[in-house]
Amino acid sequence: MLALEGDGSYAVADRLAIALEPGSLSKREEDYVTMRRLLLHRQAMDGKLSRQNWDCNGTGYVAYRKYICDVKPSVDHSEWAPSEGRLSKDLSKSPASISSRRSSSVQADESEQPAYAFAGMKCLFDSCKASVNIVRFGNLSSDLLAFGAADGTLTVCSLEGSPRVLHLLRGHSKEITDFDWSLNNKYLCSSSLDKSVRIWDTSEGHCIRVIYDKVSQLCIRFHPVNNNYLVVGTGTGQLKVINFSTGRHVNHLDLGRQITALDFDPSGRLLFAGDSTGCIYSIAVDSITATLSYAHKNNMGLARKSTTTTVQFRIFSRLAGGPVLLASNQDGSLRFFSVALQVNGYLTLRCSLHLPPLARNTRASFCPLLSLEKGEFIVTGSEDKNVYFYDFTRPKHPCVNKLQGHGAPIVGVSWNYGENLLASSDCEGLVIVWKRAKSVDG
Repeated sequence: MLALEGDGSYAVADRLAIALEPGSLSKREEDYVTMRRLLLHRQAMDGKLSRQNWDCNGTGYVAYRKYICDVKPSVDHSEWAPSEGRLSKDLSKSPASISSRRSSSVQADESEQPAYAFAGMKCLFDSCKASVNIVRFGNLSSDLLAFGAADGTLTVCSLEGSPRVLHLLRGHSKEITDFDWSLNNKYLCSSSLDKSVRIWDTSEGHCIRVIYDKVSQLCIRFHPVNNNYLVVGTGTGQLKVINFSTGRHVNHLDLGRQITALDFDPSGRLLFAGDSTGCIYSIAVDSITATLSYAHKNNMGLARKSTTTTVQFRIFSRLAGGPVLLASNQDGSLRFFSVALQVNGYLTLRCSLHLPPLARNTRASFCPLLSLEKGEFIVTGSEDKNVYFYDFTRPKHPCVNKLQGHGAPIVGVSWNYGENLLASSDCEGLVIVWKRAKSVDG
């Protein structure tokens, strides 16, 4: 198929159709040629629209073109040192050791395998004295960061200019289990073991709604298209849909076991839920009526039952050639599924890694931009106080990099929108924002 771009796609298709026409045409042949022209027009326009609408974590057509052309990245593999100067805190006086080491297998194969290189720490936040279980950047934001702690507090920070705390949100009486940003980052919704869901105004820094329940609220997400709906996973195995405006429960689906992790696909038509035994459910969602319909269940790749700590959807992967899902579990397993969107999110296990078991609900995340170039990378915390990068395409030596700086087990990780900053949090309340090293091109 010819690559037909821009406004001239129809003209090129016309010329191609005319060139294929025979010299003299009967009425039937004329009808055939007319239909052939129409099909060529449709193919040209469909190809153009699919490339324009294609999206990979917000990077759009540029990332698609880069993937097609297989552009090789320019990555600085040099060792890094702590950043200088004062930001939100003087990092030169931090008691935590700062270093970065790659596994020996990567050092022996640097020319073939790119790895994340970091320039040090941008800043750190240590005002929280309890475990920071969740850390998350705002939607399509490079400098808006929030983190939730075991003492029930939610902290909103800005990394623009001089990093600072914008708001300290108090209201939950027990541990925050999860939170999510609205599409415009104006609101935060949070779930807690105190059996309540709270909605916060991030510009004013106060709670605007509290929804009480009879059971612990373990995970929560805004609907990605209709932000008037929240979906909450509970300790009794129910998925509940809450109307943002009224605070009322409008629908529910019973899955039988504690729902510990959630994520939507960008269209909002599919919801993926992980439970306390490691099973992953695909749920069909009606964006208008908020109806939840059970579709599929998958427990492949688990050696034993273990709590799901992360479920994360990504629209495209080179390894799978389409949409994928990452699932991490407390037993140390990391599973990588391909997703069949046409079959209501049917999951197929593509590969998995088995790491040492974890004592805490340690979270993991895709590394989408690097994975678009080569390999299939994820980042996760660990019990040994390091942030690790793994590549699913290297099963024998999956570790490609690690960051050292925390003084306690790491439980939360999150990339910002541009993937030049990585935030990590530990069980003693320290949040570190790591700064990616600039490539030769950048």
